[in-house]
Amino acid sequence: MAAKTYNVGVIGYGMSAKVFHIPLIQVTPSFTLHSIVQRTPKPTDDASKDHPTAKIYHSAPELIADPSLDIIVITTTPDSHFAFTKSALEAGKHVIVEKPFVPTASEAQQLVDISAKTGKLICVYQNRRWDSDFLTVKKLLDEGTIGRCVEFESHFDRYKPVRPETWKGTLGMAQAGGVVYDLGTHLLDQAYVLFGLPESVNAVFANQRNDGAEEPDSLTILLRYGNGGPLVTAKAGVMSVETKQLRYWVRGTKGSFKKFHLDVQEDQLKAGLKPGDGGFGVESEDFSGELVVLEGDKPRGSVLKNIEPLTYATLYSEFAKAIGGAGESAVPVKASQARDVLRIIEAAKESAKSEKTVKL
Repeated sequence: MAAKTYNVGVIGYGMSAKVFHIPLIQVTPSFTLHSIVQRTPKPTDDASKDHPTAKIYHSAPELIADPSLDIIVITTTPDSHFAFTKSALEAGKHVIVEKPFVPTASEAQQLVDISAKTGKLICVYQNRRWDSDFLTVKKLLDEGTIGRCVEFESHFDRYKPVRPETWKGTLGMAQAGGVVYDLGTHLLDQAYVLFGLPESVNAVFANQRNDGAEEPDSLTILLRYGNGGPLVTAKAGVMSVETKQLRYWVRGTKGSFKKFHLDVQEDQLKAGLKPGDGGFGVESEDFSGELVVLEGDKPRGSVLKNIEPLTYATLYSEFAKAIGGAGESAVPVKASQARDVLRIIEAAKESAKSEKTVKL
């Protein structure tokens, strides 16, 4: 008996769809790219030419109403995510939603409730859970290689002196735009995977570009965990002039780990590579992190290569298992988890505004 295949429709045809979602749909054996919403095709940007076997719609409601679809992937700006996800669930479709999930934790909870009522699953595209260096850090912590973690720094610093003309630079925080929801979502989701919800949050937001905009472009967020838990620092800056950018600095009772450079999968996807291609997700050994552990009472350093990459395709393959019968417990990034990360973001926003510690 042939394995079941699922028809997938994609709302939006910007970079997110082209780089992060359609290539992963194409390498997931049980998924078929069935249809795409592109509102205004252009001669040099035409989904019908790029994907001639896909059905092209010019509005999201048309695609959502298509009875042949099983899954809808939402890649539009975050201010539209709630309405599209709600409509898709109520139309009987499973949903994959780009991050940030929705603007508020309250909206996230509403969608969790609708998902439970309809029996249709939601997966949030927090792809950096499958960064190879993050999985390397997670393995170090899980195995106790550096002892009990006392401090965890996660950076997403860049030199980008011009504010982007996308939702990342133009949408306000109330609409889930800007650095807090763009890079902050990645940083805080990874901290959540490792350590869960913090006890309290302190945050400082800044406009490092000094370009007159009201919205911040940089952040520092401190998460405190009780009962011997770590102090977590999440940082994102746009005026970081470095030959190599710090990514992780993790300190424990028996050692430490420091890693520079960003996971290579995004650049490889932009260059047209896909999971399964030779070398996909494999970082140059020159970019390996440094592990320091105590030998007796003296620290000893060594180069630590990333573990073998699982790649971003894992999110799609795991979601395929979830909708294929494994159910909600198998969803790789649950809507309830994205809701919790939004709670951290909302606490950070409150802290930055009040200049006070916010307890969760």
